[in-house]
Amino acid sequence: MQFSGQRAATDRLPMTQRRKSRILFVSVQIVLAVNSLAQTASAPDPPQVTAKNRVVSLTLDAVNEDGRDAFAFNGKTVAPVIRASPGDVLKITYNNKLPSKSAGSCAVNPCMDMTNLHFHGLSVSPDAPQDDVLTMLAKPGQALHYEVRIPRDHPPGLFWYHTHPHGESHRQVLDGMSGAIVIEGMERYVPEIERLRERVIVVRGRSIEHDPDAARLMRDVAVPAKGCGGENEAVEEVFTVNGALRPGIEIAPGERQFWRIVNASADRYLDLQLDGESLEIVALDGMPLAYRDPKRPTMTSDHLLVSPAGRIEAIVTGPPLGAPRMLRTLCVNTGPAGDPNPGMVLADLVLPSAKAAAKEAHVIDDRPPVYKPVDVESLKQTAPDFVVTFTEDQKGFYINGKKFAMDAPPMTTARVGTYQRWRILNLSDELHPFHIHQVHFLAYAENGKPLAQSAWLDTVNVPVAGNVDVILDFTDPIIKGMSVFHCHLLNHEDKGMMAKILFK
Repeated sequence: MQFSGQRAATDRLPMTQRRKSRILFVSVQIVLAVNSLAQTASAPDPPQVTAKNRVVSLTLDAVNEDGRDAFAFNGKTVAPVIRASPGDVLKITYNNKLPSKSAGSCAVNPCMDMTNLHFHGLSVSPDAPQDDVLTMLAKPGQALHYEVRIPRDHPPGLFWYHTHPHGESHRQVLDGMSGAIVIEGMERYVPEIERLRERVIVVRGRSIEHDPDAARLMRDVAVPAKGCGGENEAVEEVFTVNGALRPGIEIAPGERQFWRIVNASADRYLDLQLDGESLEIVALDGMPLAYRDPKRPTMTSDHLLVSPAGRIEAIVTGPPLGAPRMLRTLCVNTGPAGDPNPGMVLADLVLPSAKAAAKEAHVIDDRPPVYKPVDVESLKQTAPDFVVTFTEDQKGFYINGKKFAMDAPPMTTARVGTYQRWRILNLSDELHPFHIHQVHFLAYAENGKPLAQSAWLDTVNVPVAGNVDVILDFTDPIIKGMSVFHCHLLNHEDKGMMAKILFK
C-alpha cells in the first residue's frame, strides 16, 4: 500500500528525477524481496553415511521420543541418508529400543512395538540378513543385523528405507521412521549431473489429527479451504521436507540443481509442481530413464503425480527473481472413499546465503553406462499371467479376496529369468498404489489404453474402479526367495492388503 502512494508522487517530479526515483523504487523492491526470501529457514540437510573399503556401516536405534516413534542416529533423532555404490555392502545394526508396552494405536491392535527394516526398491535378496520383512522382526530389547549386498551392476538412483512390521508399519512410518538411500552413478546416464548441486529431499506426512495447532499449521502451508474431491473428512496430515515444515531451499535464479525427491509418506500422494518451471526428469523410482531407453535420457513435465513410496530425480532451474518461488503439491482427488489429499506448499525457494554450501559426499562412478532395453511388445498381446485385485470393506482390505497372514503360502510364484504380464484391478472407491518388493516393472497401460509415457517403476497408482497393466522383470538371478507385494497405503497393508510371492 505504501508503494502505491510513493509511485504516484514520483509522477509529479521532473523526468530525470522521476527516472532516478523509479530506479530507487525498483531497487527497494528487490532488496525487500531478497530480505523476504532470506527470512525462510533453509531445509535441514540430513547426515550422510558413506562407504569405507566398500562397506557402509551404521547403527540405527528405534526409539520413542515425545510420544512419537523415531530413528536415532549418532545421538539425534534424525534418519541419515545412506550413500552406496554398486558393489558395496550395507551393514546395519538395528536396535529396538521402543517401550515394551506401547501406548500408541496401530491399524491392528494391540501394538507390540515390533520393528524391522525394508530397503525399498533395491534389487537385493529377500532372504535374511538382507531385505527380509517376513522373518526378521525385533521385539523391544532385541537387535537385527542386516548385511545387504548391492550388486555390482545395480542401477544408480534414489531408494529409501523404512520400517515394515506387518500391522504396525503405518504408525511407525507416519511418525517418520524412514530415510533415503542413494546408489551412486547417475552421471553415467546424464553427464550434466556431475556438475550440479545435489539435494536429497525426503517428504513425509505429519499427522495433525489431534494437534491443537492444526489450523495454524494448515495456514502455514497454505492449505485451501476446499479440496478437489468429494471427501467429507477434515485434513489429517501436512507434509514436511527433511523434517521441517515449509522450509527454504536455496537456489539462485537460473541456477540448475539436481533434486532427488522421495515421497516417504505413509499414505499420502504428491502431485509435485515447481512454480513457473518444468521438471527435467532423469529417473523414476530409482530407475534412470536411459537405462531402459537410451534414446530418452530425460523427459520434461510441468507437474508429476508421485505415489506414496515413489521417487523422482530431476534437474530443476531456479525461477527468476520476482517470479513465484515455491515447490508445492497440487490437490489429489483420491476418490469417494479416499482420504483428503489437499494442495499445499512444501518449500519456498530462497536465494543462496553467504555461508559456504555443505560439502557433498557424492562419489563419481566413472564406468561407462550399461543399458538394458527389452522388447516386450509381444508380451503385451498375451493374457495376463496373474491378476491382482484390490478390494475393501468395513472389515478390512484384501488382495484376491484374502487378507494377509504370516503363515499363508505364496499367492503366486515367478520363475527367475522370465518376464510376466500382470493386471492390477482396483474394485474400490479410492486410489491404491501397488508395490512389489525386489523388482521393477513397466507400467504401460491404464484402463486398457496405452499410457502417454510408459515408465519402469516399483510403485504405481491404480485408479478408482480401474486397472493398470504392467510387465515385471524377474530376470535378476540374485532375486530368489519369498517376498511380498501390497498396497503402499500402509494402513491398508497393515489391515490385510498384502500377499506373498515366491521367486524360484
